[in-house]
Amino acid sequence: MQTVRTIGETREAIATAKAHGKRVGFVPTLGFLHDGHLSLVDEARRAGAELVVVSIFVNPKQFGPNEDFARYPRDESRDRELLERRGADLLFLPSVDDMYPAGSTTLISVGAISRPLEGERRPGHFEGVATVVMKLFNIVQPDLAVFGRKDAQQCAVIERMVRDLDVPVELIFGETTREHDGLAMSSRNSYLSVEDRKLAPALHRALRAGEEAIVHGVEDAVAVESLMLKMAAETPAITVDYLAVVDPETFEPPLDFNRDLLLAGAVRLGKTRLIDNIRIDRKSIPHTRR
Repeated sequence: MQTVRTIGETREAIATAKAHGKRVGFVPTLGFLHDGHLSLVDEARRAGAELVVVSIFVNPKQFGPNEDFARYPRDESRDRELLERRGADLLFLPSVDDMYPAGSTTLISVGAISRPLEGERRPGHFEGVATVVMKLFNIVQPDLAVFGRKDAQQCAVIERMVRDLDVPVELIFGETTREHDGLAMSSRNSYLSVEDRKLAPALHRALRAGEEAIVHGVEDAVAVESLMLKMAAETPAITVDYLAVVDPETFEPPLDFNRDLLLAGAVRLGKTRLIDNIRIDRKSIPHTRR
C-alpha cells in the first residue's frame, strides 16, 4: 500500500492508475478505523474498484466549538496496518493546512435536508462534511465512493450534493457493522467506560422496538417515538438527544407510512454521544392488514 500526504502526490498516483485504465474506488474516513470502515474497503473492491483509495482526515470544519475535535482518537500506525491487511492500495493523509490553505472561505451548504436532527443539534456540521467531501472528490476523482449507513443523514446530504452539483461519482452505501450486542461500530465507542459500554446497546434496542411496532402495524409516528423513548428510559444513564421517525429522503416527519421510513436516534452516555438508525423498507413488510 502506498501512502501519500500531499494533494499533488495523490493526484499523481491516481492519474497513473487511470492512465492504466484502473477504476478508482474511494473510502473517506476520519481514521481510528474499525471493522465497519474496513468493510467499506471490501465494498469498494466488490463494486469493481481496481485502485482502492482511503483517506484519513480529522476534518475541523465538521466539529463544533464544544465538540471533540482535539480528543478525537487518532492512531496512524494502527490504521495503516489495518488497511495493509485489508488490501487497500493508496492511503491519503492530508494535513489541515493542505486541505484548508490560509484564506480559505468557501463552504458548501446542502439546504433543507441538512437542517433537521443532526443539523439542528450540530450547527455547521453538514457544511463541514459537504465541503470536505467535495474537496476530496476533486482531489481523488473517484469513479465510485463508499460511505457507511450508520451516518444516515450524512449519506443523504452527500447524495443530494452529488445530484445537485452533477458530481461524476457513483455512490455506494455500506450497511452498518455492529458488535455482537447490536451496538453500531464507531470510533467514538473508544470513549465509553467499561460500565457505559455495557449500557450502550440500549440505543439499538430502542430503535428495534420502534421497528417492531411499525412492522406489526403501528402507523403513528408519535406513538412509535413514544415507545422508543420509553424503551430508552429503561436505561437511566442515557440522555436522549432524539429518537425520531423520519422520511429517509427529507429527514422530516413522514407524510405517508406506506413509504420507506427511517428510525434515527442520538443519545448521550457519560461524555459519549452515540448515533444509530434503522431503515424500514416497506416492500419487505408483509401486507397482512391491507
